[in-house]
Amino acid sequence: MSDITVSQLAAAVGVPVDRLLQQLAQAGLEKTSGEDTVTAEEKIELLNYLRRSHGKKEPATKAAKTGKVTLKRKTTTELKQPTSARSPSARAARTAKTVNVEVRRKRTYAKQPAAETDKERLLREAEAARKALAEQEELRRQAEEQERARRKAQEALLQAEKEEKKRAEEARTRAEEEERARVEAEKKQKERDLELARRAQEQRKSQQEARERKEKAQRRAEAGRPGRGRKELHVAAGKSGRRKPARKKGGRDAAQADMDHGFQKPTAPVVREVKVPENISVGDLAQQMSVKAAEVIKELMKMGMMVTINQVLDQDTAALVVEEMGHKVIFQKEEDVEDKLLAEISEESQGELLPRAPVVTIMGHVDHGKTSLLDYIRKSRVAEGEAGGITQHIGAYKVHTDHGDITFLDTPGHAAFSAMRARGAKATDIIILVVAADDGVMPQTKEAIQHAKAADVPLIVAVNKIDKPEAQPDRVMQELVAEEVVPEDWGGDTQFIQVSAKTGQGIDDLLDAILLQAEIHEFKAPVEGLAQGTIVESSLDKGRGPVATVLVQSGTLHKGDAVVAGVEHGRGRAVFDGNGKPVKEAGPSTPVEVLGLSGTPQAGDSLVALKDEKKAREVAEKRREQQRDSRLAEQKAAKLAEMFSRMGEGDVAYVNLIIKADVQGSVEALKEALQKIHTDEARVKIVAAGVGGINESDANLALTSGAAIIGFNVRADAAARKVIEESDLDVRYYSIIYEVIDDVKQAVAGLLSPEIREEIIGLAEVRDVFRSSKLGAIAGCMVVEGVVKRHSPIRVLRDNVVIFEGELESLRRHKDDVNEVKAGTECGIGVKNYNDVKPGDQIEVFSRTEVQREL
Repeated sequence: MSDITVSQLAAAVGVPVDRLLQQLAQAGLEKTSGEDTVTAEEKIELLNYLRRSHGKKEPATKAAKTGKVTLKRKTTTELKQPTSARSPSARAARTAKTVNVEVRRKRTYAKQPAAETDKERLLREAEAARKALAEQEELRRQAEEQERARRKAQEALLQAEKEEKKRAEEARTRAEEEERARVEAEKKQKERDLELARRAQEQRKSQQEARERKEKAQRRAEAGRPGRGRKELHVAAGKSGRRKPARKKGGRDAAQADMDHGFQKPTAPVVREVKVPENISVGDLAQQMSVKAAEVIKELMKMGMMVTINQVLDQDTAALVVEEMGHKVIFQKEEDVEDKLLAEISEESQGELLPRAPVVTIMGHVDHGKTSLLDYIRKSRVAEGEAGGITQHIGAYKVHTDHGDITFLDTPGHAAFSAMRARGAKATDIIILVVAADDGVMPQTKEAIQHAKAADVPLIVAVNKIDKPEAQPDRVMQELVAEEVVPEDWGGDTQFIQVSAKTGQGIDDLLDAILLQAEIHEFKAPVEGLAQGTIVESSLDKGRGPVATVLVQSGTLHKGDAVVAGVEHGRGRAVFDGNGKPVKEAGPSTPVEVLGLSGTPQAGDSLVALKDEKKAREVAEKRREQQRDSRLAEQKAAKLAEMFSRMGEGDVAYVNLIIKADVQGSVEALKEALQKIHTDEARVKIVAAGVGGINESDANLALTSGAAIIGFNVRADAAARKVIEESDLDVRYYSIIYEVIDDVKQAVAGLLSPEIREEIIGLAEVRDVFRSSKLGAIAGCMVVEGVVKRHSPIRVLRDNVVIFEGELESLRRHKDDVNEVKAGTECGIGVKNYNDVKPGDQIEVFSRTEVQREL
């Protein structure tokens, strides 16, 4: 502690300055005034003196060691406190209570160390400055290292991003070049085909012209011979048109008679057998009947059809024309390309038939646990990934169990997916019908039974959810017996297995039942040779292109095989199994995803592998041409039928829709479900439907046709979004099919004219009739029911027969105009434009309300 003055010490200790000066003098310390300084040693001497004067020992050793001195002080004060806060002030002062408050204070003074020398202080400060500089240098060096590391990491990240962008750009450029090359090659091929066709047509035309010129020259030469008359084609021999000179018998006449042709004009019309395919053009039909195309067009005009020579006719129309023109019709079916392909493949696939895994389809009503049952077998969680907890695609999986390999097809159970269930039944060996034990037989359960019977496929019933307390397996068996599905325990031929997809109960028994059916039927297929299969599902992936889920049924599908599926062809540039892993080949009963097709094939089409990609292209193009002809013929017939239906129906409002979905099966299900939504006043019209995202072409089509766009598990790209925002198009995204159906139903219901409902709100009886010069006849009435309101529509009843319908003109109560009169009250009623009211009539007051109609 630093030196202080006597006054400061006195104030700190709490004693008068004079008293402190006296104590200092007694302790041998001469201090004359309060401004004199007191050092630390003098304070210690003063303290020792005060201790000695009070009879205490000096803590010399401790003070010397610690260099500290402690001063204590105690003060006592008095406080007066009233005994009660509620007492008056005077009384409280008399009865106040005195309290002594003792305050103790303690203060310790420390001895300052001896002042260090200037040299030591400078050295210490220099050492501290050196350490501070060293620390700052170290911190700066660490910061620089961190900055260099950060810059290096940032440069590496930027370099990686540049390389990634470069690779992506190269891949995109390469893909664009490949697509451009493919389009260019197809364009050149088409140009070559057109050029070849044009040359062939020109050659035929030139040959025809040369033949005609030759025949004409022959006729001229024959007509110009001397001594011979002009011969007519349909005139008998020896009956020429001009008189012949007399010739000698024999010689030249006999030779000329031998040279004359023996053609005679037919005396009856020629009846030809005309082969009529499914679709034929007007020109081809005329050529088969050996008549001019104008005659066929004339005949069609008589039938009310305006056609051209290149227009395609359907088989029924062509047959009718042939019969009208007097020829015989032979219905000819188009040469089936599938039969040719299968014949060629069967010749090459004559390998040994080996056992294969059974293909099992799981069918049943929605939410009965089909996918959950398959999940337990596959040890996966598919149901949680499905939108709304319902399956919306056909899933194909190959499961390796302890009992053997089994291929499963999981079909949707919603009512809108009937076509997808039918495809699943056609491509399967065994059907597992899942029925919930707590729900019983439902509509889709009955439909699955019908599919199984139509496909002649063995059926196994899995009674699911038997772990629930409300489960009733016996009731399920009774309901299925009503559908002609009799269990083995009751003398039938259908296996009933009680399972629980939640606990796994009965799963092993179900697998045993499947393999037992497989052993009984001995499912076999050739492994060697070209592959045949069925398209289970197809979709358009933005990164991978068209993706087709194929169930291989015979042969082996190799990576790189040329394949044709419906009207699409290509080469399988990549093959993936059910887990998404690439494989090089797939044998019978194996579901795989195939990439490399020219487009998304229709679900249900057959896939065939060929040795030559050129042949696959030719087959696909021929199928596409046949499909186009059939579609054009169907469209013409549909347009005509639609025109007649509109003429008969009058004004019909249409909800135009464009459907885009992720897979082909969803497109079919949506079209089938939405086209069923119709009334006599409003209908749904599918303008276009396809697989893949919503592009700019779809947006422009919606703009021109006034259609709403429905995106099912797909989204619009950037160009389409721009058109949608600029034109304010109606685009709606969905992932659950019944939400689409509900919204479209509401849209169709909104086009219906509202329903007008009438409600009787009051009834008044006419007691007397008064005449007024201003208002005419005024009926004095008693309101017997409800309320009579002014300006409401009314009906005048006489003997419960309506004789007038109009409106209230005036309503009075005691000569005062009122707005309404309640039951049990008399009033005067003036009927507008009607003065034939009589006592005993009834006036019925009603209201009209518009109610929006619902489907």
